[in-house]
Amino acid sequence: MRLFTCACHAQSFFASAAHSPDAAGSNPVPSSGGPVAPAVLADLAAASRILAQQGVFDAFGHISLRHPTDPKRFLMARSLAPALVTADDIMEFDLDCVACESRGRSGFFERFIHGEIYKARPDVNSIVHSHSPSVVPFSLVQSPMRAMYHNAAFLAQGVPVFDIREKFGQTDMLVGNHTKGAELARVLADKPVALMRAHGSVAVGPSLQHAVFRAVYTEVNAKLQLQASMLGGPIAALEPEEGALADAVNLNVVQRPWELWKQRLEG
Repeated sequence: MRLFTCACHAQSFFASAAHSPDAAGSNPVPSSGGPVAPAVLADLAAASRILAQQGVFDAFGHISLRHPTDPKRFLMARSLAPALVTADDIMEFDLDCVACESRGRSGFFERFIHGEIYKARPDVNSIVHSHSPSVVPFSLVQSPMRAMYHNAAFLAQGVPVFDIREKFGQTDMLVGNHTKGAELARVLADKPVALMRAHGSVAVGPSLQHAVFRAVYTEVNAKLQLQASMLGGPIAALEPEEGALADAVNLNVVQRPWELWKQRLEG
């Protein structure tokens, strides 16, 4: 058994034989989905650093990308603080979250979030899991998160809350196996964002840039909703139809903030 380090919580655990190859070879290392262009790896690493710079990640959190040529594989950094990720830290996993080649590196404990959502959502090509501070309070209260403005229009579809207690009782709050990951994917359903009670959130998108955009503007939206609620009275949030129309525009312009955020990394 190999020792994996949990990057969402300061603990470690031994991966069971069901999740890692053993000496007898009964669980062989999965084959790679094929070579990935260096620019793709660089962008995935940059996305991790962007999310740290934008206040979505701190020492914890992770982003993944479905393999460009094999939908049954995904790419994700080794267990490392997001702001430190480089292209050399990227690992490849199958959808059961087994590393295609570990080279002695440890994967994130909560990689099951990614594998199970990719299984359930063929439309999703990138996933962000974060503990962004303005978002977490909305996972704890009865007031739902709503779309405050057009940049967060994707939230007008509704934001479900995954409460790990409902199916698993008292836990360490971490999505550390397939069953918990599958339940989170079920709660997410066809939505772009789901909250995780007393933990954080997931944001998904059809591309790396879209997932980053949604993670950033979910955090911004949470701040705006808190500000609006402090003013008192009803909040005129975006209606579902307005959200759909606005999000269709946003889907075509995510390259603009992406290029800005990448440039800021270099500045």
